[in-house]
Amino acid sequence: MAAEKRKSIKKHIKVDVDKCNGCRACEVICSAFHSTPKYSGSNPARSRIRLVYDPVKDIYLPVYAGQYTPSECTSKVRYTSDGKEYDDCAFCRASCPSRDLFKEPDSGLSVTCDMCESDPPLKEPMCVQWCLNDALIYEEREEEVETDESKPDEMETAVESLVDRYGMDKLIETIARMAK
Repeated sequence: MAAEKRKSIKKHIKVDVDKCNGCRACEVICSAFHSTPKYSGSNPARSRIRLVYDPVKDIYLPVYAGQYTPSECTSKVRYTSDGKEYDDCAFCRASCPSRDLFKEPDSGLSVTCDMCESDPPLKEPMCVQWCLNDALIYEEREEEVETDESKPDEMETAVESLVDRYGMDKLIETIARMAK
């Protein structure tokens, strides 16, 4: 069966690293926007955007959370600067089993940048609105995409993340206990 094509609006945050000064306003507002209830607290560990400092190039790089991936990459690239070791992982957008970046600190569930979709919808994500130096630029573009009915939804991605963290048996045991 051939995949059906349709037009879709793709949302993207473009990063101008030359303008970022490392103020972390993007992290703070993102975590406040996504706290429950909204704006009730700020914990940058819950943020869907993280600021990474690259000491080799002496730049700050805002990295926003991408899709969860159940596998770890095989990158072995490491570099040392001022006695601190870095690897390519620091600049990756994916949430994966090998690190805690882009995972909810309490539950361990992966988080993905949702472009601050809310009701009512925002004109642009909060991190872009609060970026003091205009280093974050929100873009929308229309693209033709194939519809993929097999793409996991948010719930499936969360369950997959829990299985990777605790194992299927523990997850089933917990759900059975909660169902009683």
